[in-house]
Amino acid sequence: MRAAVVDGVQGRPRAGGRSRVERGRHIMSEVTAKASVDDVEEAMKDVVDPELGINVVDLGLVYGIHVDDENVATLDMTLTSAACPLTDVIEDQARSALCKGPGGGLVNDMRINWVWMPPWGPDKITDEGREQLRALGFNV
Repeated sequence: MRAAVVDGVQGRPRAGGRSRVERGRHIMSEVTAKASVDDVEEAMKDVVDPELGINVVDLGLVYGIHVDDENVATLDMTLTSAACPLTDVIEDQARSALCKGPGGGLVNDMRINWVWMPPWGPDKITDEGREQLRALGFNV
């Protein structure tokens, strides 16, 4: 069993984990509860497109999220171009954001299903993503 001290100021266990008290400290055990789609989406905001410097959620690259009963997340994602060579970088960042951390991470495992239809376009960028791109000098 992997264990780590609970994060958070008030000593609450992270979402998706189970805690126990040992010597007055909350300890996280391996992830057992199913993560919510909202939690996975929020964690994916830590995954940044290496070329643009904006997270993949606000860029509109995440088309869908599913978490199964074994707490394995499947993400339907696209890229700005099918010829983009950065799939490995994004997969590594996603794995770090979702599967690593105190108590083993938010999910037990993850997969990315790369999809190309519908094709990505600037219309998929969120309002927050547009603000970030404008701050970088892009006209969107």
